[in-house]
Amino acid sequence: MNRRLSAYILLLIVSIIWGVAGPVIKFTLGNFPPLIFLTYRFALSAVVALIAFGFHRPRLPKKTGETVNVFIYGLLTSTVSLGLLFLGFDKTTALTGTLLSAAGPVFVAIAGVFFLHERVTKYERVGLSIAFIGTVVTIVEPIFDGNRGAFVTSIEGNLLVVTSLLVGVVLAVQGKLILRNHTSPSALTHISFLIGCITIAPIALYYHSLPEIISTIVTAPLSAHLGIWFMALLSGTLAYTLWHKGQKAIEISEVSVFTYLYPIWATPLAIFWLGETITPGFIAGAVVIALGVVIAERKKRQN
Repeated sequence: MNRRLSAYILLLIVSIIWGVAGPVIKFTLGNFPPLIFLTYRFALSAVVALIAFGFHRPRLPKKTGETVNVFIYGLLTSTVSLGLLFLGFDKTTALTGTLLSAAGPVFVAIAGVFFLHERVTKYERVGLSIAFIGTVVTIVEPIFDGNRGAFVTSIEGNLLVVTSLLVGVVLAVQGKLILRNHTSPSALTHISFLIGCITIAPIALYYHSLPEIISTIVTAPLSAHLGIWFMALLSGTLAYTLWHKGQKAIEISEVSVFTYLYPIWATPLAIFWLGETITPGFIAGAVVIALGVVIAERKKRQN
């Protein structure tokens, strides 16, 4: 199997795991506040990392500058990006959160135009503009769904999810550069979650007392614990390692395309498992985003 096809398969697996992750996050947040959820999740991933490092010495950067870069990447990937994402999902629906997450490549492309001065065709500009409008429609959709009492909270959640995507724009480029410097994909994943565990724990302890954290974990039902373990081991350690492997093998623009698959896996679970409903505003946002993506990606592949 050639390198590119192997990367596609790995990224397809990741898209399924991360697509399912949206509903799992929303379900599990019903039993764990976001900061306790993240602390528990990162602690599990950190244990896996320490076990892995015990059996296999990681290939790490030797220069101080590269080491600092890896630390910053780990902090942004774990505590900052996932922290914003979980806080956002706590305030919005799994459907909306996943749809906004799937719009991540739009922000990557827009950042490429403004900060890297990448060349885009007229049709790509049109497509990106349409997709961006669709994202804005999705963010403000709660205003039009008839539930005036909850729309402020929902919009706040949507904005937190989008902010996590903006952090993801930085991570897409930074991760690619780190992997080029011979840091192994698995080591980068494990280091990120170790940093996440170390940095999120003090924040959780600031907002929640230790007895409260222990009580929350001990009294949670098995289904909630399974959600944490899924997020830590499958959506965390496994998926990030596979994503880093795929990211190392192909271009960033190709990696980002797999993000568009998230809603395909998330929507059935959100509807039939969580009982969420598809609103007219959600449909409008999804259609506009999809139209923009089709225009931009089609022309990109023709040029």
